[in-house]
Amino acid sequence: MKITVLSLFPQIVDGFFNTSIMGKSRERGLIDYHSVDIRDYAQDRHRTCDDAPYGGGAGMVLKPDPAALALEAVGASSVRTVYVTPAGRLFDQAYARELSQEPELILLCGRYEGVDQRVIDLYVNDEISIGDYVISSGEVAALVVIDAVYRLLDGVISADSLTEESFERGLLEYPHYTRPEVFHGLRVPEVLLSGHHEKIRRWRLAQSLVKTAKYRPDLLNRVALSEEERQILDEAGMEGADYGCDKSG
Repeated sequence: MKITVLSLFPQIVDGFFNTSIMGKSRERGLIDYHSVDIRDYAQDRHRTCDDAPYGGGAGMVLKPDPAALALEAVGASSVRTVYVTPAGRLFDQAYARELSQEPELILLCGRYEGVDQRVIDLYVNDEISIGDYVISSGEVAALVVIDAVYRLLDGVISADSLTEESFERGLLEYPHYTRPEVFHGLRVPEVLLSGHHEKIRRWRLAQSLVKTAKYRPDLLNRVALSEEERQILDEAGMEGADYGCDKSG
């Protein structure tokens, strides 16, 4: 997949593409990345990219001229182009999987009060919100989208790791433990030390269900629960359900 990011501050996103799993994915040729500084397309010697909004109001708006020229330079008319904005469609795992099927993505990072609407009308396919809150950096929001998408590409992360993650089935993921066996008086649940694969599987399923019911009960309404899962929820009773690590005696 080729990912192109258009930003007034490309240095914010450049480091991400050279570190950790993303850096390795680029080295292996799974990801091709290109950053574009929108200021390079400004049409005055001061490289001005913002102006006051028509109709008045606080803040500044990203001018259409430099943004449009930058988008045209990277071929936005023929590539799925995403604008990250609090006013967009809410981003989720299913949306990330949809975008991961694209051979190429362009992400436009907003700043100030946003981008001139005419740029969105002419070039943008998807307006995406990462949550019901406002942040000042479109670059940070774009990185959230990119990180959720690229890890779903074949070869980036093992398929086994992906299948048990939160939201892949609509449930939150169960808790994980590693050495030492006892930490600050909290002991790893005995079932995880038992070597009994079926008991471990059922414990993890139960923890996933209880955690989802506790923190995101709305998700349970979207999942077709199996008979086993319904039984586990009934047995847990949800109130006072046993969750997490054991107390060390």
